[in-house]
Amino acid sequence: MTIGDHLHELYRLPAYTFPGPDEQTDDLPDPDAVAWRITSDVRNADEAWPRALARFCAAVDTTRVRALIVGAWQGAYESAPVTVIEALVAARDRFPALRALFLGDIVMEECEISWIRQTDVTPLLAGFPDLAEFGVRGGSGLRFPALRHTGLRRLTMETGGLPAEVVRGIAASDLPALLHLDLWLGTPDYGGDAEVADLEPILSGARLPRLRHLALHNSEIQDAVATAMASAPVVARLEVLDLSMGVLTDEGAAALLAGQPLTHLKKLDLHHHFLSEDLEERVRQALEPAGVDVDLDRDDADEDEDEDGTVWRYVAVGE
Repeated sequence: MTIGDHLHELYRLPAYTFPGPDEQTDDLPDPDAVAWRITSDVRNADEAWPRALARFCAAVDTTRVRALIVGAWQGAYESAPVTVIEALVAARDRFPALRALFLGDIVMEECEISWIRQTDVTPLLAGFPDLAEFGVRGGSGLRFPALRHTGLRRLTMETGGLPAEVVRGIAASDLPALLHLDLWLGTPDYGGDAEVADLEPILSGARLPRLRHLALHNSEIQDAVATAMASAPVVARLEVLDLSMGVLTDEGAAALLAGQPLTHLKKLDLHHHFLSEDLEERVRQALEPAGVDVDLDRDDADEDEDEDGTVWRYVAVGE
């Protein structure tokens, strides 16, 4: 699977792309009716991203804007969005109503996810203390030093490889309002070097008292993550547990079933898996009678086998 579509919505608002420099801006939606996508061009930008933001601020009543989507910036495959972040932080006083921000809504035709250069993104959270939702796409160069943010309810990191340092920074952060945590852990080939030990503060739930939706997925270590979930204290308070998109096999699924009860969940998402039909049926029989919505769609999870018998399995989103 690759990311072929831009975000369709953010903060429950439909995404709307702000017109380019040669397009008309006299028939725009109401400022608070959409999630505004501001974009440049990865390869042949006629307008740098900060300039696009300046045009946006001149054309739209930014005091009413509730959601912003940062699209492509020039040279995203080789240049981190430092000037993008600086421009947003410099304009923070113009966005008193902003509650959602996504950095890097870039699809494969523009730049593969593993090629997107990132940087320390925490200045955006510091600059916008009223954000309720924050998301980032791309893990190369990504940094997230531990912080405290009392308003954040949803945090998403979409990567083909999430650095262990970032996982540890998120795990050490104080996020008392967080309801939804979504981490695409990825593979070592693309910088995803986190281990289960790095996730331990998340699994304990100590700093996440309100967490209800936990997604630790798109991972080569999905079996180890599932095994850790079998006894993770945070699971008891979850409504949704998402271990999808990764290399989950019978080993991980069996360990998960042998652990603490999961029948309190509203949903268990295991789509894109490598389970046998017997394990799929065991999962269904254990949870569906209790009303748990179980997603066992195999999706496009295919195996390759070498002549020597070596089996290769892949996460849903890598490069």
